Amino acid sequence: MDLNEAAVFVKVVQAGGFSAAARQMGVPTSTVSHRVARLEKRLGVTLLQRTTRRLNLTEAGELFYRHATVGLEHLTEAEAAVTAATEKPRGLLRITAPTDFGDALLAGIIREVRQTHPGIEVDLFLTDRMVDLVGEGLDVAIRAGELADSSLVAKGVGVACWALFASPDYLETAPPLDRPEDLAEHDCVQFASLGREQWQLSDSETRRSIPMEGRVIVNDFSVVREMVLAGDGIGLLPTYDCRREVQAGRLARVLPEWHARADPIHIVYPWQRFVPPKLRAFIDVVSGELCARLD
Repeated sequence: MDLNEAAVFVKVVQAGGFSAAARQMGVPTSTVSHRVARLEKRLGVTLLQRTTRRLNLTEAGELFYRHATVGLEHLTEAEAAVTAATEKPRGLLRITAPTDFGDALLAGIIREVRQTHPGIEVDLFLTDRMVDLVGEGLDVAIRAGELADSSLVAKGVGVACWALFASPDYLETAPPLDRPEDLAEHDCVQFASLGREQWQLSDSETRRSIPMEGRVIVNDFSVVREMVLAGDGIGLLPTYDCRREVQAGRLARVLPEWHARADPIHIVYPWQRFVPPKLRAFIDVVSGELCARLD
């Protein structure tokens, strides 16, 4: 079987004529006509009925066109799949993530992607808005929280747990802290997104609302983090962003059995038949990084 003959026949039907097909393929009309005639001779049937004004498919032509189209599509997909599997990751990758996801964590992810795949260029857009990936031309998102139903592909990579942290210097002179209600006796640095009037804390069995006086409320997570590190009070911080400081003795987790928000983290991207190498490489790197750091 000559697949070129079948491909030319399909192109003639799709283009609506020999001349139009020839123009699209960049070959003489006689070449197109010859290949279709050779296909008909080999099959022993008439596929196309030609008139001066129209081109009509015979019954045999409709049958062959229907099956040939599917077969050629599968061949095209197979070629694209192999190309995608062997091509080196390269090109611009547009990424979005929440603003409070952690400067150090995101910087580490981007650094690992660039070191592992230097052909990838990164455009990182931080926002708490639910971005329309397709409409705004973005390739992939890191999202926190429960996901709404959509046509996007989502890969879970862990949970971002917010817990209570303070510096050892602060705890040296602070009042005792044995239960959540004791927070009323402490200086607390509040991240506005986690509550202005109260903190919602949970353990393995219960959930409590702890009233807060709101002495210091900040809408920027990085500021809260720096104030807690400086000994200005107790704050809710994501555990993944505090491991290094805890190991270095700069932070300590308090009331360790209690935590605030626990957000599932997903890598989200538009569905596509073949995932580009640059996106596939990003997903592989980020999945490993986040699975290692998140709860």
